[in-house]
Amino acid sequence: MTTPEAREQAVLEAVRKRRELVNDAIPEELPVKRPERLYEASRYLLDAGGKRLRPTVLLATAEALADLEPLSQDYRTFPTLDGDRFDAMAAAVSVEVIQSFTLIHDDIMDDDDLRRGVPAVHEEYDLETAILAGDTLYSKAFEIMLDADAEPDRAVEALDVLANTCTRICEGQALDVDFESREGVTPEEYLEMVEQKTAVLYAASACLPAILMGAEEGTIDALYGYGLDVGRAFQIHDDVLDLTVPSEKLGKQRGSDLVENKQTLITVHARKQGVDVEGLVDTDDVEAVTEAEIDDAVATLEDAGSIGYAAERARELADRGKARLEVLPENEAHDLLAELADYLIERGY
Repeated sequence: MTTPEAREQAVLEAVRKRRELVNDAIPEELPVKRPERLYEASRYLLDAGGKRLRPTVLLATAEALADLEPLSQDYRTFPTLDGDRFDAMAAAVSVEVIQSFTLIHDDIMDDDDLRRGVPAVHEEYDLETAILAGDTLYSKAFEIMLDADAEPDRAVEALDVLANTCTRICEGQALDVDFESREGVTPEEYLEMVEQKTAVLYAASACLPAILMGAEEGTIDALYGYGLDVGRAFQIHDDVLDLTVPSEKLGKQRGSDLVENKQTLITVHARKQGVDVEGLVDTDDVEAVTEAEIDDAVATLEDAGSIGYAAERARELADRGKARLEVLPENEAHDLLAELADYLIERGY
């Protein structure tokens, strides 16, 4: 029987192979040109790394729909369901460019110094350049999606999905900011926020190949639902990791979300159990909190059942997402998408 560790390594290897192809395509789709400083800043986080999970979802979905052996086709001339061709790699780069735009603006809003192990864009360059770099990536994503060279009606639908995704990400970010000054956030409100801030880009990544390849509406809807479910599960698991993974592995202070009064499914649940969440740590300064304080806070949240509750909800969402994959042919890429759903809620750092 295959061990969980072996399954995770197989998923990571599948992601790595697609990540390398996406990394090679990014300079082609987003070259550094005049004004050089703007485009260097725009490329900065993209060149710094990243797992490329969203492009992997997009490419794997295309492979599953085409019922082809993974990595056996040139993504630049990928077959549609009616015998035409389109550039699946351009679509994959487009969603990663959107992801990078959101990270730049998130770091500015949160005044974070680091991202992906390097200084944030506004720290490496300056605030004005970082804002422009994020805006440039936002607009470039639409240009790159057009480079997918799909049938006109499919291209328009894909652009509509991408625009709606960007709008909902901004709405989700606004809700997240609002929640920081509220105590009565419900689990349903939290799930709505993470759906918009995080999950919609996974949903777009999953459904865009179906749109560009000419799949039926039911297939498009099911794949969008898969992305929403696994994207929400991903964010919930991220909230768990923020409390349970050592700071040196996280690359930031463990429990920073708790210190900064970020609303998570864990804290929302804990308040309903009567836990004084704001009293779990004595400081709102991430640099001042001690590991002992975080250990005590985590113990309280575990006793309240809040961490277990969040992990259980993440599993439910991942399983529901996997069930939606029944619209795809049974093949290796289909299996990879199911394994990715599991990886998103089982991964560590």
